[in-house]
Amino acid sequence: VQLQASGGGLVQPGGSLRISCVASGFSFSTSYMYWVRQRPGRRLDYISSMSPDGDSTGYRDSVQGRFTISRDNAKNTLYLQMTNLKPEDTATYYCALDMDGRGRGQGTQVTVSS
Repeated sequence: VQLQASGGGLVQPGGSLRISCVASGFSFSTSYMYWVRQRPGRRLDYISSMSPDGDSTGYRDSVQGRFTISRDNAKNTLYLQMTNLKPEDTATYYCALDMDGRGRGQGTQVTVSS
């Protein structure tokens, strides 16, 4: 299993960012996929999930309405569109095979600061 997230960066509060995760080494198109994040000094937190066909999604309460998960099974890629970003969204973001972060590989740093 290889999961490589990218697209993070520095953004001002209220701004938007889309991060991506390219998957390989397993059947992406038949797997539930998850985004998790780790804020400085804190444990890993579940952010969002999506069913293999994209019909079912889930979100952490604090990001509901601001973040949108999507996937392109033809490209083995998972996305997270983040809008109205807040300083408390600052974290390293990973895609993973479950909400506990199983299989997560390289994350991408998102910093929300003015």
